Amino acid sequence: MVTGAGSGFGKLAALALAERGHHVIATTETEEQAAALRAEAPQLTVEKLDITTDDVRKVEGWDIDVLIDNAGAGQTGPIADVPLERVRHLFEVNVFGTLSVTQAVLKGMVARKSGRVIIMSSIAGVLSAPAFGPYAMTKHALEAMGKAMRAELAPLGIDVTLINPGPYLTGFNDRMADSMWEWFSDKSLNGSEAALFKMIGEFVTTGQRDPAEVVQRLVELVEAETTTENNFVPSDIREQLNLA
Repeated sequence: MVTGAGSGFGKLAALALAERGHHVIATTETEEQAAALRAEAPQLTVEKLDITTDDVRKVEGWDIDVLIDNAGAGQTGPIADVPLERVRHLFEVNVFGTLSVTQAVLKGMVARKSGRVIIMSSIAGVLSAPAFGPYAMTKHALEAMGKAMRAELAPLGIDVTLINPGPYLTGFNDRMADSMWEWFSDKSLNGSEAALFKMIGEFVTTGQRDPAEVVQRLVELVEAETTTENNFVPSDIREQLNLA
């Protein structure tokens, strides 16, 4: 099962896994996205699943061997100014929503004593930068969640692993970089730094890589005998950013 399969990594991974013969349940936030994906990819089982709602209850009846927690939202902006409701929404989707759907799927995995959970973290899960603090906060939380779950569930035969992509060309980073300008202006507390934030946004969205690299790693993680705690893509991104 892949959450957030209406676009980006989720959609591409769902299609790639189906091509390899896996039975894939691809879930989308809205029914409109679900209808479009059903029409485009009849090889997928497509379900509307908003992870922030009671939709997650129906997952408890599904027999899931591997869960890819991909659904997520983005938000940029200076921590001193970012509206709290936007930060709360970000945590509602990226953290609480992810935890909610994972707990629902884990009921079946624990009963079978087998399964794998792949959590879509980010390089932002281990790095925070100006303007990307709100998003990094949620990904740091997912790192804590995933690492605790990996240790707790291993004795039950359930593997938990995190994947940490850098900037890839799915449209997500571009939308996230633009999101702060929906509310941030020169009248904001840090308005004098507007040029800095524009520069950072341009840096992150320039030279983005082919998402096929991340999709390939997701396929490998689904099919692997064992996994590592973190999986950085590209594999040397920590060295590139002097995080080694």
